[in-house]
Amino acid sequence: MLALSRSVHDQMVAHCLVGLPEEACGLLGGDPATGEALTCYPTGNLASSAKVYTVDPRDHLFADRDAEANGRSIIGVFHSHTHTEAYPSPTDVAQAPDPSWHYVLVSLRDTEPVVRSYRIADGLVTEETVRMTAG
Repeated sequence: MLALSRSVHDQMVAHCLVGLPEEACGLLGGDPATGEALTCYPTGNLASSAKVYTVDPRDHLFADRDAEANGRSIIGVFHSHTHTEAYPSPTDVAQAPDPSWHYVLVSLRDTEPVVRSYRIADGLVTEETVRMTAG
């Protein structure tokens, strides 16, 4: 399960909307033991594409350092799908670097953004519950 505060959720969705018409992406910092995302790290998409994303390595390094300085870890990555549902594409599955991460998709296909989260390990995609917290 992934726990998202309203603040992290809203930052993530806002970053994805601002990124249109391209896919937007970012990282989530938090506690890997509880699955709680406490920090949203919007990043640049080096792919500059509406179909794929590449997290800017400098932004990733900043997020890693900031999370560590605050006693947290990078626990996941998010990105938008501009015209498709919130489900990992074959490219998303192939690029999934860490089976312990939460892979969050923000679909902008419909009027309201749809946020869903997955675990991806050895090519197997498993949807997980997203729980909203008050923080």
